[in-house]
Amino acid sequence: MTGADIRLVAAALAGILLAVLMIVRGRLHPFIGLLCGAFTVGLLAGLPLPDIAKAVQKGVGDIVGGTGLVVALGLSLGAMLHLSGGAATLARGALQLTGARAARWATLGIAIVIGLPLFFETGLVLLLPIVVAAAEAMAGGDPAERDAAKLRLIMPALAGLGVVHALVPPHPGPLLAVEALGANLGKTMLYGILIGIPTAILAGPVLARFVTPGIRLDAPVLHDHRLGIATPGRAAALFIVLLPVALIATGELGQMVAGLKGAPWLVAASNPVVALLVANLLALPLLFGRRLREAAIQDAVWHEVMAAAGAILLAIGAGGALKQVLVSAGLSDLLARLVLMYAISPLLLGWLVAVGIRLAAGSATVATITAVGIMPGVVAGSGVAPELVVLAVGAGSVFFSHVNDPGFWLVKSYVGTSTADTFRTWSLLETVISVVGLALVVALSYVV
Repeated sequence: MTGADIRLVAAALAGILLAVLMIVRGRLHPFIGLLCGAFTVGLLAGLPLPDIAKAVQKGVGDIVGGTGLVVALGLSLGAMLHLSGGAATLARGALQLTGARAARWATLGIAIVIGLPLFFETGLVLLLPIVVAAAEAMAGGDPAERDAAKLRLIMPALAGLGVVHALVPPHPGPLLAVEALGANLGKTMLYGILIGIPTAILAGPVLARFVTPGIRLDAPVLHDHRLGIATPGRAAALFIVLLPVALIATGELGQMVAGLKGAPWLVAASNPVVALLVANLLALPLLFGRRLREAAIQDAVWHEVMAAAGAILLAIGAGGALKQVLVSAGLSDLLARLVLMYAISPLLLGWLVAVGIRLAAGSATVATITAVGIMPGVVAGSGVAPELVVLAVGAGSVFFSHVNDPGFWLVKSYVGTSTADTFRTWSLLETVISVVGLALVVALSYVV
């Protein structure tokens, strides 16, 4: 590496460190911390200030313009499922169907299904109160064994939500990576599901058997606010959850049929914005019935969406700014040269970059945005399948959740674990998803 390369790496590390300190120590919103980090990287790397400002604007615009609609539509769909009680209906139905013996497998499956169209935090708020209540009802015996039994039901739910958040579009993180790397959306979804199911089994039901003994739980902090309306049927709720995934899959797979490639209706169906918009439009009458026109229901749905969407869009937009400054400074080209020079696996490199950003910044989505933003040159130069790089980066983005990750505190509050036991359960669970996910991606790379 030349002196200029070393300066660039040092500038990148300094900018990321400043962002972390401002977020963790200064208690500032990630939007401000990441923007300051982006300008710091550019200045230390020797970019003119006007060029840095243009890169920041481009980075924010690319991310918000390309993903903002998906974020907003996904959040509104989650709000409808939450406020109508549709998600609760699905979860309770699955647990009643399986009974106590297979409850951990039911919670794993319903978490994967419910988590497909939702942000991790939204899925957590929807699902965990139901799982905790079911665990309370099913657990028995002495207090220590009761707490372990509850955790053995809760951890599979966390694993299911974590896996789809990291590996399966149309989650915003994997979807951003698909767009940035020019990957095929249908293949990424298929590979993500193939890798995600065994990963979730290992990180959830299997891991829970080893880490739950001896853990004591406090009373969880639960918030499950809904409107006073009739709960929709399970079939309607399940239809709404699966509809956007089914539309995207139909659009992608349909174009593989001779004579249908490029058909306008298939192209439209495979677009996540179109799929989520159709799901939103159908969710209103199916979940709320005749009351969908009431001002109280409309206000509740959209107030919940806008409050969450604002913070999320600002954070990922600033992450896009940091990514673009790193690219403009030449970090993407530097990594591409290092891969060719030292024969570093692009899959391992993408995973390591995402791990570094995840540990520093806390956000899995920001880690994905930053990592994939500097990987296109590596993908083009190495010839590796971009779908596998998407999944490797996604696996790296969830490595070891700790105190700078809002999800860490959300899980702690909902489950009732101490800080130390949250590390022992949730942080370890996320690390297992990350490491097992990478291992399965590498194994898949020898097949596809």
